[in-house]
Amino acid sequence: GTGVDIGGFGGLFPIGGNRFLVAGTDGVGTKLKLAFEADKHDTIGVDLVAMSVNDIITLGATPLFFLDYFATSKLDVDRAEEVIKGIVDGCAGSDCVLLGGETAEMPGFYADGEYDLSGFAVGMVDQADVIDGKSCREGDKLVALPSSGVHSNGFSLARKVLEVSQLDLHAEAPFETTGRTVGEVLLEPTRLYVKDVMRVHKSLGLKIKGAVHVTGGGFYDNIPRCLPDGLGVAVNKGTWEVPPVFQWMQEVGNVAEDEMFRTFNMGVGFIMVMAPEDAEAACAACEGSSIIGEVKVGEGVEFH
Repeated sequence: GTGVDIGGFGGLFPIGGNRFLVAGTDGVGTKLKLAFEADKHDTIGVDLVAMSVNDIITLGATPLFFLDYFATSKLDVDRAEEVIKGIVDGCAGSDCVLLGGETAEMPGFYADGEYDLSGFAVGMVDQADVIDGKSCREGDKLVALPSSGVHSNGFSLARKVLEVSQLDLHAEAPFETTGRTVGEVLLEPTRLYVKDVMRVHKSLGLKIKGAVHVTGGGFYDNIPRCLPDGLGVAVNKGTWEVPPVFQWMQEVGNVAEDEMFRTFNMGVGFIMVMAPEDAEAACAACEGSSIIGEVKVGEGVEFH
């Protein structure tokens, strides 16, 4: 074993000299369906990179390189180029090298015009910099980094809500005054948290005790993964901005609030668990961040 207990966002592999490689893999789920329906393919690659690199930084790792796998029935070169452009942008935004990839053409395997994507990120961390959640204590604060929108989770529900609303993806979003279309709002790429987290963890030398990439399962399933047994969190509603797209989905889809927090990021894409004084310093260093709650005795996530 590695001697380090981890919460399942990525895996650690010892390479000697008290250093570990960390790897993560993911796709972008049914968000791809929306990209097909809206015929917009230039940012889905950012989502692909973000889903993996945002996972490996929860362990304190600096991303090194990324690989992608693109599969389709018949290769449309222009569309593939758009997808790859997003992957290149995602790598640039997370200081990661796009080391290679595979483009697979499998006739008859996918519907016309559709494709599938998966990605793999590898990073490195010194033993001293590993974030493992073990030192989390009652009273530690939750520093929330804002999401850009729906990110890459909850799209099966989002697509159902879209159906109920009878809105076209190219219609102007009724819940915003930005002039963006519904499709543009929903396809807004997942935010990359690498630079913020590395600044806090490495450059500023503040201690991140636990870290959470808020993905499928929302607050309820993800936050407990970074905490030791016996500890949970109290989250204070109203301490961060919930993007209007979530309120709209809740109303139109008649979705219970609990279900919203179990499915979506609700405006919080990444959480760092830190001692109170470190949390204040981290907040000052990360634009749009806020302290949204604290660690408490007793497992689970409760809202106030």
